[in-house]
Amino acid sequence: MKKIAKTNAARLLDQANVAYELVAYEVDENDLSATHLAATIGEDIDTVFKTLVLRGDKTGHFVCVIPGNDEVDLKKAAKASGNKKCDLIPMKELLPTTGYIRGGCSPVGMKKPFPTFIHETCILFDHIFVSAGQRGLQFRIAPDNLVAFTQATVTDLTS
Repeated sequence: MKKIAKTNAARLLDQANVAYELVAYEVDENDLSATHLAATIGEDIDTVFKTLVLRGDKTGHFVCVIPGNDEVDLKKAAKASGNKKCDLIPMKELLPTTGYIRGGCSPVGMKKPFPTFIHETCILFDHIFVSAGQRGLQFRIAPDNLVAFTQATVTDLTS
C-alpha cells in the first residue's frame, strides 16, 4: 500500500484531533465531477459533497458544501449567509482566494477562514466525503466533525 502524502488540510485536522480517513483515487482530468468521483471510489453520490466558493453582495466570500449531484440554490445560499444576492466566484479567482484549484477545493484549510454552510443532508450519514485539498484525495469524515471544525451552519442550500 502506497503511503498517502498528507495535505495541509489533513495536518490541520490532525492538529485539532479530528478523526478522518484519507481516500485516494485516480483523477480523470477530463471529468472532475462528483458523480465520476463517487463511481471511482465506489460510494453513494449522496455522500460525496463538493465545495463551492461564493461572493455575497454584503458579506463577501463564503463557502457552501453541497451534495455532489446537486446545484446550489443562490437564493437559499444568499439568505443563509446574510446576503440579498450572491454568485459563484469566477474560476480564475478560486486559487488566489482559497489556495485550492478546481477539483481540489477543501472546506478545510483555505487561505482565510470563510463563513461555511453545509447542506442539511450531511447529517443523514455516518460519514461524508469532501476534498482533502488536492485532486485525487478525499476526506472520509463524520459530518459532525466537519461542521464543528469549520464552524459551519447546517442548512438547506439546494433547489
